[in-house]
Amino acid sequence: MDAFLTSLKGIIDALGATVLLPVLIFFFALILGAKPGRAFRSAVIIGVAFIGINLIIGLMWGALTDVAQAIVKNTGITRDIVDVGWPSAAAIAFGSNVGLWVIPIALLVNVVMLALRLTKTLNVDIWNFWHFAFTGSLVVAVTGNLFMGIVAAALVAGFMLFFADWTAPAVQKFYNLPGISIPHGTSAGYVPLAIPLNWLIDKIPGLKKWDADPETIQKKLGPTAGDPMILGLIIGIVLGVIGFLKMGTVDGNWQGFIVNVLKLGINLAAVMVLLPRMVSILMEGLIPISEAAREFMQKRASKREIYIGLDSAILIGHPAVISAALLLVPIAILLSVILPGNRILLFADLAVIPFVIAIFGPLTRGNIIRMVIIGTFTLIIGFYVGNALAPLMTQAAAAAGFAMPEGAALIISIADGFIWLPLFFVFLAQNLGWAGMGLLLVLLAALLFFYSKNAKKWEVMAGGPTE
Repeated sequence: MDAFLTSLKGIIDALGATVLLPVLIFFFALILGAKPGRAFRSAVIIGVAFIGINLIIGLMWGALTDVAQAIVKNTGITRDIVDVGWPSAAAIAFGSNVGLWVIPIALLVNVVMLALRLTKTLNVDIWNFWHFAFTGSLVVAVTGNLFMGIVAAALVAGFMLFFADWTAPAVQKFYNLPGISIPHGTSAGYVPLAIPLNWLIDKIPGLKKWDADPETIQKKLGPTAGDPMILGLIIGIVLGVIGFLKMGTVDGNWQGFIVNVLKLGINLAAVMVLLPRMVSILMEGLIPISEAAREFMQKRASKREIYIGLDSAILIGHPAVISAALLLVPIAILLSVILPGNRILLFADLAVIPFVIAIFGPLTRGNIIRMVIIGTFTLIIGFYVGNALAPLMTQAAAAAGFAMPEGAALIISIADGFIWLPLFFVFLAQNLGWAGMGLLLVLLAALLFFYSKNAKKWEVMAGGPTE
């Protein structure tokens, strides 16, 4: 069995998400009754779109890494917990003993929940099953019990399916993504934090009336100044000035300062234009699959919906998400300097911030100010979660054979290391053992039960349509 699972994981690692996802989509479309030619074309389009999305995210990642490195260097801050980025976190998770089992276990959880009508989401985003394995590997690190870690990973998969169903109507309406849900670990789990924070903003006089969605900004500032491309340019230039000013004023390299500022501005302007285009290409491939799913259910005299669960990468192209995320970059670095007791130095994972806040878009109706406020408080909580989880992530990394960065005593990643859910699992596993796993199962069952009794109310709470 271990040999089979190792081979399966090796194939998935070799294919990568951009190849694996189209293959899964193709077979899924055939099962739904789509014509082979149409299913094949849709699958290829989806693969092409994800390659495009990843290329643009890579552009953004490189641009933000450069300016973040400059800002960190300017502040002179040093910390003993190093942000190693989500690729390292994924490598640790999939390299762990839990990672060996997570794919068949998570698929089994999904199939069982679909069969029992406990979820509408078919999670085809198999590459991102590493998020489930990440929590499981931390549970193993704190308990030494592999089976408990596998059970924890299975429970995380169930929680993510619940979060995906809960937020699906909001995501579909706000982002114009019919039939899609987001079971992505970096995004979905933040909803329970965002809802009360958004409620608090509604109670603050003045602030609650601030309209700062891209459309309102464009109306107030004019079609040019409010254009997402121009907003990206402006934000990039401002970030560049903050990050590279020392290059000109202290080092005397004004030419380098100007070049770096302008390059950052135009790169982020390109991100604002190109990401939405890639998402529209993705939808060209997804719409035939959604139609096939609808026809499949109608033929069987069923009103049941089936959502296709995807990576939140398809959400981050929205102008409000990118704008808020870019504004949060210097805020995140400032927080790492001023928060009492913080030991984390942010660096590699700053480009993950759009994934973190993308789920806030429907809840805030695209209000950039609200997204920045909620994002700031989410990051504050995340820093303390990360400080608590860093020793366990470092222990899991050692068990997985991960090579530690030079000079790093401990490691963490924003992608999962800042999320409350892994810490919650670890706390229960450490203090209650199997009873803690039982409590998590009861909690998941309770959430599914109460959601099923009044799904509309829950969905509106998460920013879904009221009509």
